[in-house]
Amino acid sequence: MKKIIRYLGLLTSLCALVMILSSCGATTTKSQSVLSNAEKSNTIVWGVKADTKLFGLMDVNDSTIKGFDVDMAKALTKQILGPSGKASFIQVSSQTRIPLLKNGNIDAIIATMTITPERQKVVDFSDHYFNAGQSLMVKDGSSIKSVKDLNKTGTQVLAVTGANSVENFQKVAPKAKVLELQDYAQALQALKSGQGKALTTDNGILLGMAAENPGYKVVGGAFTKEPYGIAVNKGQKPFVNKINQAMVKLRENGEYDRIVKKWFGNISGFDYKEAEK
Repeated sequence: MKKIIRYLGLLTSLCALVMILSSCGATTTKSQSVLSNAEKSNTIVWGVKADTKLFGLMDVNDSTIKGFDVDMAKALTKQILGPSGKASFIQVSSQTRIPLLKNGNIDAIIATMTITPERQKVVDFSDHYFNAGQSLMVKDGSSIKSVKDLNKTGTQVLAVTGANSVENFQKVAPKAKVLELQDYAQALQALKSGQGKALTTDNGILLGMAAENPGYKVVGGAFTKEPYGIAVNKGQKPFVNKINQAMVKLRENGEYDRIVKKWFGNISGFDYKEAEK
C-alpha cells in the first residue's frame, strides 16, 4: 500500500512538473519578440489570402500568390530587414487569419483586414494601408441598384464567414437574410447559381471578381468605410512601429503609389487615389 502511495505521489509530482514546464514554454513563446526573430532569420512570415483577385490570388501557372497585399508585404519586408530581407507567405482566409497569428504560424496578417474596435481587442493594427468600402456585386440586368433594394423580407444576400461584411450589411438591410460561405470562390459560385440576389464585400475585392467574370457588375457605390490594416499579435509594439515606419518610407519614395497603380490603375469604376488616402 505504501508503494502505491509513493508511486501516486511521484506521478502527481511529475504531472505538476510537466504543467509548470508547459506553462513556462507558453509564456516564453508569447513574450518572444517577433521583430527580433525576423531580424535573426532575415524573414517575415505574412498571412495572405489566395482567393481574392487584386489582393492575393493563387496563380495556378506557377503556384505563387500574387496581388496588392503580396507586393506590399514584399516591399515592407525590404524596408524593415534590408535589401536581402525575405518575405514568406502562408495562405489564410477570413476565418483562419487571427487563429494562425495567435498560434505563431505567421508574424503578421496582410489580408484585406479592416481595422475594427472588436478586432483591436484581440490584435494590434498598423496604420491603415488601403481604404476600401463595402459594396454589392450582381448579375447584369439585375433590378438591384443599391443596398436599399435588398432590405426586403425573404431576400437572400451572399457574404463570407469571418469578414465584417455580414454585420455591416445587416445594419443597413436588417430585413434581408445573409447566407455565409467559407470563401470568395464559394460565394461567387453561389451568386452564379442564383442562391442570392447579390454578393457583398469590399469594393476592391468585388471589382476584382467582376473584372474576370463577364456578366457581373458592382453597383450602388460604397456604403461603409473599410480601412485595411496589418494585424500583429498583442505585445509586439516594436514590430508595429517598424511596419508603420516602413509604410511612411514606401509612400515617400513612390513605391506605394507604384504598387497601387499596378493593381488598381486600370480597374474601371475604382478610384485608387481614394484608396491611397
